[in-house]
Amino acid sequence: MSLITKMGLLLHKAYQRLFQKLDSIRGNPKEVAKGFATGVAMSFTPFVGFHILLSLVVAKITKQNGVAATLGTIAGNPWSFPIIWYLTFHTGIMIMGEGNNSLPANFKEFFVKLFHAIISLDFNLFIHDIWPIFLPMLIGCIPYYILVWYVISYLVEKSIMKPQNNGD
Repeated sequence: MSLITKMGLLLHKAYQRLFQKLDSIRGNPKEVAKGFATGVAMSFTPFVGFHILLSLVVAKITKQNGVAATLGTIAGNPWSFPIIWYLTFHTGIMIMGEGNNSLPANFKEFFVKLFHAIISLDFNLFIHDIWPIFLPMLIGCIPYYILVWYVISYLVEKSIMKPQNNGD
């Protein structure tokens, strides 16, 4: 069995377990699906470290399932974040109309500086070094958040929907 086949089987089993977990969460399928979609979509925001908290707040306000929202934030992980950051940054640059005039973003340096700015309350560092990257990411995440939320909500709801009349 090839490595790619083994990886495919592992991913298939992981997806099966994920949908089993989603199916076992209390609540109607619509609440669970929307909660999960909120968690996945929240991973597209630049608020790294606050995705779970923010998805729980959104889920609570909009009467979605908080457990499913927390589970959905797994979409934001070390493998997906570089792609998400790249996409949201460049989409934000495109939406803002700044073209290719901006410097390429060094996300490792960005998050190190962000951490230091927050810890030391250095607002000057935040405005000069962090804001020029954070703002395009914040603006660029909006279309992805909306698209991901609708697609994931629809797919999850259809996959965990239980038959309403089982003939009993």
